[in-house]
Amino acid sequence: MKLAELRNLKYPIFREMLLSRAEMRFRLGLPIGIRRVIARGTHYCPVCNSHVCAFRNFGPNLRAWCAVCAAMARHRAVWLYLKNHTDLFTRRPVKMLHIAPEPALAERLSRTPGIDYLTADLDGSQVMVAMDITDIQLPDESFDVIYCSHVLEHVPDDRRGMRELRRVLRSAGWALFMVPITVNSTIEDPSLTDPGERERLFGQHDHVRRYGPDFEDRLRDAGLNVKVTYGRDLASEADRVRMGFSGNEAIYHCTR
Repeated sequence: MKLAELRNLKYPIFREMLLSRAEMRFRLGLPIGIRRVIARGTHYCPVCNSHVCAFRNFGPNLRAWCAVCAAMARHRAVWLYLKNHTDLFTRRPVKMLHIAPEPALAERLSRTPGIDYLTADLDGSQVMVAMDITDIQLPDESFDVIYCSHVLEHVPDDRRGMRELRRVLRSAGWALFMVPITVNSTIEDPSLTDPGERERLFGQHDHVRRYGPDFEDRLRDAGLNVKVTYGRDLASEADRVRMGFSGNEAIYHCTR
């Protein structure tokens, strides 16, 4: 779908997101020192280690992105998890695959010594390699770490994608998955292709399903062992408010 089509009244959410992105691009065009001075306050972004006056709205998502590094709420939660609940920053060497990389995280991970870092997406224009996660053209057990966040809700055959990511994960490695959990039980309709109907039923024009907590069962069916950690497990309520993320953010830590 072309960007111009998203500006019409049929998709009002995207008009808000376009305005949010315009502000984000302006902020990120400034030197980081100036960004920190402009944004300085009592909230805290653990991704860029900045104190900010508030997190900015992103479309309908309140208190979403950091005005210094553009990290969203889920990025701040998973960064705490990566630092405090994994060996990513202490295990060396590490070969890591990051699917559909978020700029705020990619910037920091790519500069971390000891991480052999590969970014991939179906559209290869903004990443290191083009990759269809349902048909990964790499050998078995290629990676120590895989991070795949808010991707599988876009993938028609998500179960095959999970199996492929398990295949390229090393036996001693681990993978993190995140998806939006918005219903009690996953709903999907592979025959549904109309963007307006997808937005109405699945929340976004390019989503092919809404996940429920049974997302964990799909990961297990793909042969993965799963441990679920929530935002409330990462920090106190007061600290979550200060860092701008929800206690309901779910992080799925998977091993073979």
